[in-house]
Amino acid sequence: MEKGMLPPGQRLARGWPVSHYGPVPRFRAERWTLQVFGATASGDTHSWTFDEVTAMPRTTVRADLHCASGTSTTDHTFYGVPGRALLDLVPPAAEVTHVMAWAEYGYSANLRLADLTADTTVLATHHDGEPLTAEHGFPLRLVVPHLFGYKGPKWLRGIEYMTQDRRGFWEERGYHNIADPWAAQRYSYQEEEADEEGEGDGPGE
Repeated sequence: MEKGMLPPGQRLARGWPVSHYGPVPRFRAERWTLQVFGATASGDTHSWTFDEVTAMPRTTVRADLHCASGTSTTDHTFYGVPGRALLDLVPPAAEVTHVMAWAEYGYSANLRLADLTADTTVLATHHDGEPLTAEHGFPLRLVVPHLFGYKGPKWLRGIEYMTQDRRGFWEERGYHNIADPWAAQRYSYQEEEADEEGEGDGPGE
């Protein structure tokens, strides 16, 4: 993205506003795990402690973030586990096309498998050189900067491999199933308009 460019309908916000649904969870290291489950190639569920997650391969990603409400923030630096590293650690079954990202309190966000493995997708533990704050998702936040922010849950606890798509928390409540900010994909009614106009292959394709 060229410097100064924002997706259509977006405006630049100052700082990094806190936005989430529900309370901020308390981190208890002795109880915390990250799980990968669902249609894994082995059929097994895999689980890691926070210390084990921080020992995984790491990467640094510089990205802008876009909220479906219309605000954008720029020049973030995230450090954490590349999304694609999960597939190396836990291969999905051949039929897997989508994943569901699960967070505290049952929050969920569905993604195409290619969204999880994109170069800029990261399971972040740090932001701008410091550990994430609790309000911004500590201990683990999924960052998917090429999609609107509701696709990147704070307080990530699991990745479910899926052989067909299904909607997550906000997608069930009227938000777009794909959520590409550059296509201004904010609301689910836009999916129907795209189908009627022959401009897309439908949600999840």
